[in-house]
Amino acid sequence: MPVPVPVAEGAAVPPGGPWRYSRWDGTQVPRGLDAAEVLDRIADDLLYHGDLHAALRRLLQDGYRRDGRDVMGLREMLERLRRQRQERLEAGDVSGVRDEIAHELARITDLEREALDRAEEAARPAATPEVGEGRVEREDLRAGSGPAEGGAQGGREGEPRPTPVPPEVLAERRMTIDFLPDDIAGRLRALSAYEFTSGAAAERFADLVERLRSQLLAATAGELASALRNQTPEDVEELRALLDGLNHLLESHARGDDTTDEFRRFMERFGPHFPGQPGDVEELLSQLAAQAAGMAALLNSLDEADRRELEALAGELFGDFDLSWQLERLRQNLRSSRPQAGWDRRYGLSGADPLGLGQAVPLFQELAELDNLEQLLRQAASPQALGEVDLDRVAELLGPDAAAALGELRSLADRLAEAGLTEVREGRYELTPAGVRALGARALDELFSHLTRDRLGGHAARTIGVGRERAEETKPYEFGDPFQLDIGATVANAVRRSGAGVPVRLQPDDFEVERTEQLVRAATVVLVDLSLSMPMRDSFLAAKKVAMALHALISSRFPRDFLGLVGFSELARELAPRDLPEVSWDFVYGTNIQHALALARRMLAHQHGTKQVILITDGEPTAHIQEDGEVFFCYPSAPETLEATMAEVIRATREGIRINTFLLDSSVYLRGFVEQVTRVNRGRAFYTTPETLGDYVLVDFVEGRRNTRRR
Repeated sequence: MPVPVPVAEGAAVPPGGPWRYSRWDGTQVPRGLDAAEVLDRIADDLLYHGDLHAALRRLLQDGYRRDGRDVMGLREMLERLRRQRQERLEAGDVSGVRDEIAHELARITDLEREALDRAEEAARPAATPEVGEGRVEREDLRAGSGPAEGGAQGGREGEPRPTPVPPEVLAERRMTIDFLPDDIAGRLRALSAYEFTSGAAAERFADLVERLRSQLLAATAGELASALRNQTPEDVEELRALLDGLNHLLESHARGDDTTDEFRRFMERFGPHFPGQPGDVEELLSQLAAQAAGMAALLNSLDEADRRELEALAGELFGDFDLSWQLERLRQNLRSSRPQAGWDRRYGLSGADPLGLGQAVPLFQELAELDNLEQLLRQAASPQALGEVDLDRVAELLGPDAAAALGELRSLADRLAEAGLTEVREGRYELTPAGVRALGARALDELFSHLTRDRLGGHAARTIGVGRERAEETKPYEFGDPFQLDIGATVANAVRRSGAGVPVRLQPDDFEVERTEQLVRAATVVLVDLSLSMPMRDSFLAAKKVAMALHALISSRFPRDFLGLVGFSELARELAPRDLPEVSWDFVYGTNIQHALALARRMLAHQHGTKQVILITDGEPTAHIQEDGEVFFCYPSAPETLEATMAEVIRATREGIRINTFLLDSSVYLRGFVEQVTRVNRGRAFYTTPETLGDYVLVDFVEGRRNTRRR
């Protein structure tokens, strides 16, 4: 699907463009969901479970589809992450790390032995030659046909003639090469003090030392190996200063000191050694800890002998530069600052190809990063928790589409907060009053969208009378009318009577007053069944949507009306409209309609106007409050429960309260009870389903209010 991309990033773009369209390839950053779209996607989940925080978390887990493309959720992202980890675990054999170094050292010693063989051969006395011939050979020997001490290997075309090496020196070198220690660290130490006969071997050994030092330094401290570009004394001093400054910075941060200025000065001097360009100490810590944890995982994954050899090798490589202490200090600082980075992890690689140190170090760092990312994604309880994720690194590890999806997911909560719909209280997302109203308006719009225009239509009363609600119509003034003069219509009457011109002179016959509707008021209490049977029969969400929609309808279109909310199961309780989105069902059995009606009567006692109760339930009464205040429960309904409930119906009837019942079940017991309520109270009963409940309630409420206003 073509995706519009702004021509200039960050530039103001008019609504109509300009735009450049391209096929989606995962690299574009699309426009995220706005607040209304986020609310639409979590509304049913929020209303059903009553937990905004959990609804956002489930949206993170599942992802969503938008503009013809799927935005992967954390569940799909974790599956991709597991596949990436498995690919890396099958990349090779970690035992090759030690073998590679041992093989290279063996190749260097072989080159040295070859040079020693040539030098010893050249140093032996030759057989007595013919006259003149031996003189030439002795002249060649005196001229230096043997191998050079510490120079290039002799005897090859194009190389300078080396200086002869005394036989006793050759014998000493032979002894050193033949009796090198078995461990690679010991060999490295011995060869570091050795004076090579072969120039090629000397050069190869120097390259090996430089490569190993850079790889191990990079494994411990990332790109800091660039400070040892040429191994000059200046480079070594630069690295020592860098490590000391870095350790001091991390230790100050761990103490809780303000490190803003210290971090700025550190980056001004050593910033080029950190390609990631961290923005603060925390980001720097995260980068370094991920790299160092990868090296720790590599060491943990080796067998005991190989691990000891590699650790000893690291000590030999940095011992000469007095860097071992600084590096160990850095490791300890990183471990204490990021204990959760996975320092004790180990990985069992199953590949067949041996891995060298240069391959193993970045591989284990990636494995450690994948594990840390998995841990963060699994523990992400809210979009806010994803703010710690490095999207650039996610793009490298999992692909650009995963990074784009994460960027969208972590902005979900921000969209709601920016619109004023949510706020964070005690670490959890909760709806603001504006959010409650928006959720109710959504429920109302959803229910109204199911109704045809001719079923509901408008509901303005046509009765004209004294009141304060304008009917948007006017009439000639008559004696006794409220003098609510319509200036425009009155002046127009005068102009029509006397013609154009000023001043406009008014007469009593010109007066036009506003018509007004009769001012009527309704008081409604909605009783919502919260017993366990409601979610078991998939009726709870529909009932809660109706309550939200009625609250939105009355507060927006009939602001003078009263609306009360009561939830009931084993007991009944009054619900505040602001708490309605988070109300959930009760994990108890019992349908205490008697207590619910008693609360409704108490709430309506001081209200005026038409009084009604809307009862939404899926079961007959199975609980009531006894005279001693204890709750009595029995299923099927006990006679005493039915009697107590009908007593409340009779009291409500005497107080002029109409009871309209909406039934979500059609059992014989429930029908019998409702028919009895209808006979006593003269209210109405509606047999409906969760899918049509909202239609029935809204139509009945609006039509009932219209009839009241007509009367």
